[in-house]
Amino acid sequence: MLTTGKAILDVAHENNFAVPAFNISDYAMFNGIVEISEEKHAPLFIGIHPDEVKHLGVDAIAAITQRAHRSTVPIAIHWDHGATYEEMLVAIQAGFTSVMIDASLQSFEDNVAISRKVVETAHAVGLSVEAELGTIGKTDDEAEDGSDAIIYTDPADAVTFVAATGVDSLAVAIGTYHGLYPKTLKPELKLDLLKEIKDRVQIPLVLHGGSGNPDDEIALSVKLGINKINISSDIKVAYHAKMREVLADTGLREPLSIQPPCLEAMKAVAAHKIDLFETTGKASLY
Repeated sequence: MLTTGKAILDVAHENNFAVPAFNISDYAMFNGIVEISEEKHAPLFIGIHPDEVKHLGVDAIAAITQRAHRSTVPIAIHWDHGATYEEMLVAIQAGFTSVMIDASLQSFEDNVAISRKVVETAHAVGLSVEAELGTIGKTDDEAEDGSDAIIYTDPADAVTFVAATGVDSLAVAIGTYHGLYPKTLKPELKLDLLKEIKDRVQIPLVLHGGSGNPDDEIALSVKLGINKINISSDIKVAYHAKMREVLADTGLREPLSIQPPCLEAMKAVAAHKIDLFETTGKASLY
């Protein structure tokens, strides 16, 4: 069932669980993520970053939305980390049902202005909007955009931002990084800050950079009010690590021989995340 991000997250917010947003970069990965979500009877965000849209080709979005329509679980097709208003227009025209405008590296005033403009346009055509306040860290050049140092979300600013923009969900900076954590960097969430933000901002909260954080911290963040967690690196590492192993057999050349075990490795990681976020079985709530 294809639906909006708001429709999915409002239920997660009311019932205190988190929905995974798995970033996919090819159609086989997309099919595998939908299959494991259906097996787990779990709602789902398919996250596609502008770079991934470019890699897939925007025409592939039509096939993705068709498959989502036929799914047995609620699915939102989510434009992840859009940087400009013009990108939001592309997302709307392509058939996305949820968009993220990320102006977090701009001034607070500019972030409010562009986020409000995106909300006005997206809401007019029935799409939901996520924005980001504060900045997520970035660990390497393979990671999505972020800052060298985390700028933590200020709870008072969050209240002002949500009231001024009308966004449907808010990505908060509480200590995560995009990409894979190096050994020199210890993952650590400011859970007291999350609790304060959730107490003051009564909309679904989003955690970006969810790969690599300890399971116990992630589980506690769900209990404290995170309703969507973005996972990209963890599933891609599983997928491509298995692919390197499979390709050690130099006689293989057909994707039908190469990709199935890679997809199974990815699905095992995704299944663990779905259980960890308490999403398993929650499709019955929709």
